[in-house]
Amino acid sequence: MDTIVAISTAIGSGAISIIRLSGQDAFDIVNKSFRGKDLSSLPTNTIVYGKLYDKDEYVDEVLVSVFKEHHSYTSENVVEINCHGSMFVANKILEMMIDNGARMAEPGEFTKRAFLNGRIDLTRAEAVMDVINSQTEGSLKCANVAMRGDVYNLIKNFREKLIKCIAKIEVNIDYPEYEDEFVVTNEYLKPILLELKDELASILDKSKMSTIIKNGINTAIIGSPNVGKSSLLNALLGEEKAIVTNIAGTTRDTIEGKVNIGGIILNLIDTAGVRETVDEVERIGVLKTNKVLNEAELIILILDNNRLLNDVDKELLEKTKNKNRIILMNKIDLEKKNDYKGDVLEVSLLDENFIPIIENKIKDVCNISNINSIDATYIGNARQLSYIKKALKSIDDALSGINAGYPVDLINIDITNSWKDLGELIGEGNPEELINNLFTNFCLGK
Repeated sequence: MDTIVAISTAIGSGAISIIRLSGQDAFDIVNKSFRGKDLSSLPTNTIVYGKLYDKDEYVDEVLVSVFKEHHSYTSENVVEINCHGSMFVANKILEMMIDNGARMAEPGEFTKRAFLNGRIDLTRAEAVMDVINSQTEGSLKCANVAMRGDVYNLIKNFREKLIKCIAKIEVNIDYPEYEDEFVVTNEYLKPILLELKDELASILDKSKMSTIIKNGINTAIIGSPNVGKSSLLNALLGEEKAIVTNIAGTTRDTIEGKVNIGGIILNLIDTAGVRETVDEVERIGVLKTNKVLNEAELIILILDNNRLLNDVDKELLEKTKNKNRIILMNKIDLEKKNDYKGDVLEVSLLDENFIPIIENKIKDVCNISNINSIDATYIGNARQLSYIKKALKSIDDALSGINAGYPVDLINIDITNSWKDLGELIGEGNPEELINNLFTNFCLGK
């Protein structure tokens, strides 16, 4: 493979920037500009001080890390140049390395090479980006479980159980004359497949929580105009993100923010108050509110304690009755006039002590507990879950065949399909299009 190069640190000024190279000629390419020890002569996992020159022009003093093939992230020769954190300096060094013979890396190409060179499987590759994107302790735990190989080992264990069944069936089919060979029957296969079915189904049962841990909960704050939606958003975020006035229709568009509730990210959306309006801008905001309402995973519906239910309140109560929702009865510091009889959380958004009460209610409604028992069965990756669903369906098909009395050679087709699907999950099928699409979602330099 050719030698690739990219800036691996975030865009912007900082204390240091890192320029990473990977490939057979990485040492020679850096040596052309490096004044210091010969990098190719150094032992692996070495850091050395030196200076970089563009021909005879001094550029920067640097620390260079050397990782030799089979001992690096990509399993290739890798050099990481630690320079001062000016983007100009980093880009200058990047240009020098390209002039010296390196090629600009594509997004995710370093991790792609780690996968193609057999250093990591596909679940660990995807976990790299999950670590980078993690926003809570729970999402980091999920990512690290996969990073250390637990998900890979779990799926590998499932496949080993299946391949043992496949191998025994194949021997029975291909070598019937071997009288000493164990004869595989439907009665032998059924308990094995039932156990696998339960294990895969358990992963899917946890997938909703796993996805919430990873991506958070899309939460819509809705209600009639001037009931306190923007006040709630600002209070949860701890900042004045939305304008708050006593004038109905102040919020004319959706306003978004994120907040950490008990280790779970709520993707908050403060919506325009729902009402009939002749204002075109406000009308568009109301239409967007209805769209958000349909897509939200959690609804926080705010009612006004100081006002009777109006037609909009009644409409929103009806629309959200089958959704995960919390009903806040706001303005309890004012005279009670609201006649709603359902389950509500009574608050005054003027009192900052309401925040822990709402946080606890959100945890209860969304079944969020303290996340201390995360293991490999907490899979929130949509691609991985799709293959688990396929593998589970094939096992269900095999069990249906067993119950119908089909011969084992037909049952073996479904067992083999399940084994292949789980192989695709960890990347052992290695379809080129899937690999290319997956790694283009990575950041440059990773």
